[in-house]
Amino acid sequence: MTAPGLPMAVPAEGLPPRVRIHEVGARDGLQNEKGVVPTEVKAEFIRRLADAGLTTIEATSFVHPKWVPQLADAEALFPQLADLAERAAPDVHAPGAHRASGGVHLPVLVPNERGLDRALSLGARRIAVFGSATESFAKANLNRTVDESLAMFEPVVARAKDAGVHVRGYLSMCFGDPWEGPVPVDRVVRVCRALLDLGCDELSLGDTIGVATPGHVRSLLSALNEAGVATPRIGVHFHDTYGQALSNTLAALQHGVTTVDASAGGLGGCPYAKSATGNLATEDLVWMLHGLGIETGVDLGRLIATSVWMAERLGRPSPSRTVRALSHKE
Repeated sequence: MTAPGLPMAVPAEGLPPRVRIHEVGARDGLQNEKGVVPTEVKAEFIRRLADAGLTTIEATSFVHPKWVPQLADAEALFPQLADLAERAAPDVHAPGAHRASGGVHLPVLVPNERGLDRALSLGARRIAVFGSATESFAKANLNRTVDESLAMFEPVVARAKDAGVHVRGYLSMCFGDPWEGPVPVDRVVRVCRALLDLGCDELSLGDTIGVATPGHVRSLLSALNEAGVATPRIGVHFHDTYGQALSNTLAALQHGVTTVDASAGGLGGCPYAKSATGNLATEDLVWMLHGLGIETGVDLGRLIATSVWMAERLGRPSPSRTVRALSHKE
């Protein structure tokens, strides 16, 4: 029988047996808060996410405090999570690999070499760089052209790899841009290929303003494969602006993608793109995956309790439909 508050699992053909959820709520979510969340609350949030079974939790960003003041406490936060980072299995650097039992990974975003220095000095073993498929967003977010951004990332990625650190390449505006409109697939493929050529271990395809639809997702994934980008090196990062995040995720799963970014409680958006609403809620994703019989390792009840706890500290209810539905039953 299905326990109360859990979907009935009905597996579908052609889907992966397990999905790794790349949790971004503590970084991508909290960086968009108007107020600064206390460091102790962030640390407790991450610990609760780990206790709920999430194994990749993006912890913070080593960007200059002037640009993202909400994450100015990176040096104070990361050491508080040292015991979680020490649990991380050392053998998950292969693209698309899932952690070994007990492992928790705490990636951090670094914008440049100074950010990398700060992250490495604190023992970070997984980093991410954040690029754009469009010139307009590259200018707004990094004050550089796309090619200038790639040039900035080159020494960051090279030094990280020399240090044995796993590198993720985020690419925003993969489907649409608020200034430029729909983004040509071949442009996205070019920048993805460039990030991999720099040495990135995996990519995260960002639908920053939430305009993607399933056919567009399949088209981009197929084009990437044709350009030599293997599906295990691809993750997807959907926003739910038009209610398409779950349908787009399912299209990616059908293509063989096994890494999906999501944010606990649906926290976050994008501070540089005002039309970007919240990320795909982790609870909504877990509900769908469990209903499809796909393993995640996540305890949905604990995850919901964590998002309710965080929503109370932020002073507003969670936008996640699954959180609202199940927390109201208690």
